[in-house]
Amino acid sequence: MSELWTGGCLCGAMRYEFQGDPPYSGYCHCNMCKRATGGAFAVLVQARRGHLKWTKGQPSEFRSSPIATRGFCPECGTPLYLQYDDDELIRLTAGSLDHPEGIRPAGHYGVESRLAWADNGPDLPEEETKEQF
Repeated sequence: MSELWTGGCLCGAMRYEFQGDPPYSGYCHCNMCKRATGGAFAVLVQARRGHLKWTKGQPSEFRSSPIATRGFCPECGTPLYLQYDDDELIRLTAGSLDHPEGIRPAGHYGVESRLAWADNGPDLPEEETKEQF
């Protein structure tokens, strides 16, 4: 049986859940994710968009590029997800999960923008950003 994953924002105005096996997750070092999360990188967790259910509140969205939007709590500003246009996967921020210890990042994306001191997961596969704006 698949696991129930739950999460939400800092203030509690947004809550979500989705079913699935431990989802794919990875580090994103692209400059957009760094700015959107305010961190040295983002850790994003994939879920099928059709399996994600908002159980409390509805996030606000910001079109962060010509190909994607980012969702956040309109009350406290917590970054919640990245959604590429026409993609069945949604990428939730690992920090918004109630139990992020249940995931394990499996790779690095946007490595051309990785900060030299962000040396986590050194043996994981690496990929450069494909989208250029």
